[in-house]
Parts: sequence; structure tokens; C-alpha cells
Amino acid sequence: MKLTQMTKADAEAFYAVHNERPFFGELVEYMTRGPVVAAILEKDNAVEDFRTLIGATNPADAAEGTIRKLYAASIGENAVHGSDSDENAAIEGAFHFSRREMF
Repeated sequence: MKLTQMTKADAEAFYAVHNERPFFGELVEYMTRGPVVAAILEKDNAVEDFRTLIGATNPADAAEGTIRKLYAASIGENAVHGSDSDENAAIEGAFHFSRREMF
């Protein structure tokens, strides 16, 4: 786990898959507003279990008690990011951590 600050270029690259979506600008602005905590979770079913904990991307659709239901303001300011697949988790982990930092 590490505390880091994303630049505008970092956030645009990290969320490039969403660059055509209406919330992209809000998301980039939100992610560069302050520091972020980057972490890699390692356990069986890590992606699925974490996605359950954080809730749906749209906080209006998130289940009660989830992080996004409790703390998100909108899709663009949804309080927490969680990879949607093991493959994307590997890509996103490599974005924030060097190979030496992953064990």
C-alpha cells in the first residue's frame, strides 16, 4: 500500500477506457484533487470480494453499507476504485507499483 498523487496525465491514462464517457472529466479532476491510497489485495476471490465491499460504480445503485453507498458523491466521485477482473488488477497494480514493490 502507498500514498501517491496522480497527475492529470496519470488519471487520464489510468481511466483511458472511460475517456468517451460523460463523467470522464469529473473523474480525472476528482482523482487529481488530492492523494490516493494505492493497494494490491491478494487473496482468493480478491476482485469479486472487493467489488462486493465497495458496491456498484453508481452510488445510487450501490447496496446499503458499501463504501460507495456511504461515501460516494457521484459516478465521477465514487470514493474508491476496484479492478473489474484479475487481468485488469494486474495492469492497474503495475500502474502504481514497480515490480520490486509487488510481492
